[in-house]
Amino acid sequence: MLGTLLMILLGNGVVANVVLDRTKGHGGGWIVITTGWALAVFVGVVVAGPFSGAHLNPAVTLGFALTGKFTWAAVPGYVAAQLIGAAVGAALVWIFYYAHLKITDDTAAKLSLFCTSPAIADRKLNFAGELIATFVLIFAVFYITNGSLTVDADGTTLPIGLGSVGALPVAFIVWVIGLSLGGTTGYAINPARDFAPRVMHALLPMGTKGSSEWGYAWIPVVAPLCGSAIAAALFLLI
Repeated sequence: MLGTLLMILLGNGVVANVVLDRTKGHGGGWIVITTGWALAVFVGVVVAGPFSGAHLNPAVTLGFALTGKFTWAAVPGYVAAQLIGAAVGAALVWIFYYAHLKITDDTAAKLSLFCTSPAIADRKLNFAGELIATFVLIFAVFYITNGSLTVDADGTTLPIGLGSVGALPVAFIVWVIGLSLGGTTGYAINPARDFAPRVMHALLPMGTKGSSEWGYAWIPVVAPLCGSAIAAALFLLI
C-alpha cells in the first residue's frame, strides 16, 4: 500500500506539475513526465521491495501468480492494498496541487493527473496499446535478477548485492515504455494506478471538473490484465 501510494503521489504529481496552470514545471513536456514516472516507480519499489516484493500493480501480481512465483491466496489482499494506496496517493496529489487545480480551466489536463485517456479514441487500438505495453512490462520484469553474488571470507559466506539500486531495472522498463509506447493512451499499464485515482477524480472537488470518462475506464483495467496473462503464458512456454 505504501509503495503504491508513493508511486502515485510522485507519478501523478509530476503530471500535475507539468499540466496545471502556474506551476513551476508547467509545460515541462513528455520527457519530464516519463522520467518522473520512472523514478516514482523506483521509489515505490525501494520502499515496498524488502517487505512485499514490490507489487505495486495488479498486473504484476497476476503475472507472478500465473507463473507460480506468487501464491494465489495473497492476490486479493495485495490488489486491495494497491487500490487503497493508489487512492490515497491521488488524494495527496489533489491536496498538494489544489490551488493550481482551482485556477486551471482545462478539464482534460485535470483528468490527466489522476488517470489516463487516449490521444485518439479508438477502443480496439487503445486496448491493443495497453495490452502490448503491459506485456512488455511484465515479460521484462520476469527476467530481472537480484544481481547478488556471494563471497567466502574467513569461512563465512557474505552476500554482495546492489541493495536499493537493484530497483533501477524496473524504473528503466517503465521509462522506456513511456517514451516508446506511451503516446497513444498515456500508458496506464496498471489497473490500480488508473482505476483508484479515477474514482478520486469523480469524488473530489476541483473547480470545473469535466467527465471522469467512465466509458473508457475499463480499458486500462482489462487490457493490462490480458497483457500480463499473455506475458506469463509466453514466459512459461519459453
